[in-house]
Amino acid sequence: MIKVSLISLGCAKNLVDSEIMVGHLLQAGMQVIPEAEKADVVIVNTCSFIDSSKEESIGQILEVNRGRGLRKRRREQKLIVAGCMSQRFAKELPGEIPEVDAFIGLDQVTRIAPIIEEIFARGRAAEPANFVTPRSTYIPDYDTPRFRLTPRHFAYVKVAEGCNHPCTFCVIPRIRGRHRSRTVSSVVAEARQLVSEGARELNLISQDTTFFGMDTWEERPNARTPVDSSRGEALTTLLTELNAIEGDFWIRLLYTHPAHWSDELIRTIAACPKVARYVDMPLQHISGRMLEAMQRETSGEYIRDLIGRIRSGIPGIALRTTFITGFPGEDEADVAELCAFIEETRFERLGVFRYSQEDGTRAAKLPGQVPDAEKERRWHRLMALQRRIAEAVSRAQVGKTLKVLVEEPGVARGEADAPDIDGRVYVPKNLRVGEFANVVVTGFHDYDLLSLPPGEHPHRYKLARQAQ
Repeated sequence: MIKVSLISLGCAKNLVDSEIMVGHLLQAGMQVIPEAEKADVVIVNTCSFIDSSKEESIGQILEVNRGRGLRKRRREQKLIVAGCMSQRFAKELPGEIPEVDAFIGLDQVTRIAPIIEEIFARGRAAEPANFVTPRSTYIPDYDTPRFRLTPRHFAYVKVAEGCNHPCTFCVIPRIRGRHRSRTVSSVVAEARQLVSEGARELNLISQDTTFFGMDTWEERPNARTPVDSSRGEALTTLLTELNAIEGDFWIRLLYTHPAHWSDELIRTIAACPKVARYVDMPLQHISGRMLEAMQRETSGEYIRDLIGRIRSGIPGIALRTTFITGFPGEDEADVAELCAFIEETRFERLGVFRYSQEDGTRAAKLPGQVPDAEKERRWHRLMALQRRIAEAVSRAQVGKTLKVLVEEPGVARGEADAPDIDGRVYVPKNLRVGEFANVVVTGFHDYDLLSLPPGEHPHRYKLARQAQ
């Protein structure tokens, strides 16, 4: 029996690709083990979104090849590089990393087992096998073999693949291809199965979740045109059907693009109690100059109006966003406008990326590239501002009762906390892992909350701290 170890890097979308590979490996009768040094095959599923992710991917590949400590990789052990980096640099990598036995792209995740058999059959080759196809078109279905790598109580559901947006800083459309949605029935079938297996949270993911179904329409609507679900499948239809599934679970929206929000979507979320009062909506900037240079298809005025409509239409909503600082041409006035916007809007969750000059993007060739030291200064300025806001947001939670999902003994997440992204809620260790519980917030530490079950005497507050 062939033993395979898989190392998954990057985002949740990449993790789903890894889960699909593991599912197919198990279906083929191969054994999947965690220890790379004991495996006959090691697969590194790579990320290549920005420079730091490429460096992490290359570092992991080299570590597997060198082995740990003084042990070098066994001569007969095979090394396969998969994922975004393989897809993006399909022509360059075989010559740059000849130690690799095979490179596979995004459309080969379901063929991983026969590819492994093929590279064993070919023996020791002079150069790596390259199975990457030029353009990614694959999309999983509800019955695609998959072995979840997340805990039993939450799952990622990839509702679409690819992206149609022209953002000048981004290579994702070149890597993952054009946007292609699954059908509503396919996603609902998968969701029903996950809930029946004990999932308490379904995290809907794609490159642009709000564009779900819109690629099936005859004409793409303008960003400001309300979504008309009668014209084809849409996110509103999907959320309504997911909300109708029996059971106690959250539906969480991740990776929504501001250009495709509508009043109908806002009303649908408000009317669906199982949809978490949480929205992940990367805005990237607020300066009109920067949004235009980034080709974000939205203006600062549109963004401000949209946030107002979301907050008024969905009471209790927590907004998560990300911004980019150091984009070519960004000046102090742009940064000041962004700071003022963050101060004014007071996002419950916020992250900032330093602009990464990526080969193959239009932004990489723009004049006015910002020095790294200046990017770092601006990043610290923005994050210091958000830290103060986050402290006030956390302080406002003290005394409130929250429904939390217990992740592990002593640690939970609230409705406003996505897995592996946001803060934690520390709870007594006797609460059941993988289930919901109600707790009262008793304090906070940075981005994390401290809590006790309702009715507990305050002198037991120390128990929550001991859970850290």
